[in-house]
Parts: sequence; C-alpha cells; structure tokens
Amino acid sequence: MFLGIDVGASATKGILLDAEQRILSHCVTPSGVDFAKAAESARSECVRSTGAPGQSRVMTLATGYGRRNVEFADGTRTEISCHARGAHFHHPAACTVVDIGGQDSKVIKIDDQGRPQSFKMNRKCAAGTGAFLEEIAARMAVPLDQLNEMASRAGSAIELGSFCTVFTKTEILARISEGARPEDLVRGVFGSVIKRIIEMDALSGEVVMTGGVVAYNPYLVEMFEEILGRRPVVPSLPQFAGALGAALIAAEMPGG
Repeated sequence: MFLGIDVGASATKGILLDAEQRILSHCVTPSGVDFAKAAESARSECVRSTGAPGQSRVMTLATGYGRRNVEFADGTRTEISCHARGAHFHHPAACTVVDIGGQDSKVIKIDDQGRPQSFKMNRKCAAGTGAFLEEIAARMAVPLDQLNEMASRAGSAIELGSFCTVFTKTEILARISEGARPEDLVRGVFGSVIKRIIEMDALSGEVVMTGGVVAYNPYLVEMFEEILGRRPVVPSLPQFAGALGAALIAAEMPGG
C-alpha cells in the first residue's frame, strides 16, 4: 500500500492507495504542536480503517509544512509537487491549481503532464487563508462551520477594502455599527479571500480548486465562478490533494 501524509500547519491529512491507485482510506487530524505525533496518528488511522494487519508494508511519502518531522516516511516532497500531482490525478490536463489552506494559499501552474511550471505562495500574511476566516468568524462570534451557509443567504455584496486580517476586523466593526447584515459581511469576507488569490497570479486556463477552505465552503467556489466566468474544477476530497499526490509519488519510488 502507498501512504501520502500531508502535514499542514493546521491539519494533517493521510490517504492510502492500493497498487491500482484506488483510495483505500483517508483521514484528517489536527496538527497541533507535535507534527510527528499527528503524522503517526494519521498513519495508524488510515491503516486501521482498511483492516490490514499492523505490520503490513506501507510505502510512505510525506509533504507539507511539517514533512521533515515524519520519521517513518520513506521520502519527502514539497507541497508544490504533491498538490500539482494530486490535482492532475483528477484533472489530467494543463491547468492552474488554486489551493486555499489553513495557513497559506498557493497558485500553481502545471503542464499537461502534471509538472509544476510556476507557483506563487502566500505565507507572510493570513489574508486569503483559512486562518483569515477563523479570525473573522471569531470576531463576529459566528461558528466557523456556519460561514458558508451565511454567505449563501447574503442579500447583497459588501466589499471590504482591506486584505489585512487586523484592518478587516476593524472595518467589519465599523460596518456592523452602520447596520450591515452579518450574512452580507460574510459574503464580503469570502470576496476578500477571492481577491487576494486573484492578486497573487493570473488564473489562466482551467482552474482546479483544492484545500480545506474549498472543501468546507462550496459557496466560495460559486463566487469564484461568478468572477472567473467559468466553473472551477473541484476534485473529490479537495482537502486531500497534497496527500493524494504524495501517495501517488510514493508508488513510483524504488521499492514501491
């Protein structure tokens, strides 16, 4: 079996494939402050879910922010390589991959073989990431898992002028004092995420969207479609694109 472990700053994802590239199991667990423990937990859960014996041979490749902490891995690859490979598995053509994660966002241009040609990554600011949404949800006293539903009920779009998390929270307070509806504000926050992504790089050709923010906020994808004028491709299990790419690469490693 072939295991891909994607140790993100917020969540660790694991996905297990068989020799025919069929998904046997997948799991997600908080990364916390112990990346090695989170990776081990993901491995144990993925193998346990298949019913395979604990000593079964599992070829493992690690990726993500904490990939170097996965001591049991047979190898490591960058997030860019693994996300490109995972997206290409679902959409085998040249495209632009937009990955919106908990702590960073990525725009990756890949060719028709799934090879990265260029990429842009947002690391230094929370704007355009899941952390941005978490901060705004906390400031508005709204459960994070309700943002998508609230945005879908918005009656109008409130455009927020700032990308910065701190300034956006201040701006939201001002809008609330003016009587703005929470639903309209949440839609405006989603719009800020989209604008930040579009600012990073041109979204040319087919766009494939992945990441946890995409997985849990499908209305954000609908808003992307309105702006792009075409429907983005959202693979099944979008949060696991990096882990899937890692598992696919693991299958090609010596001994795989």
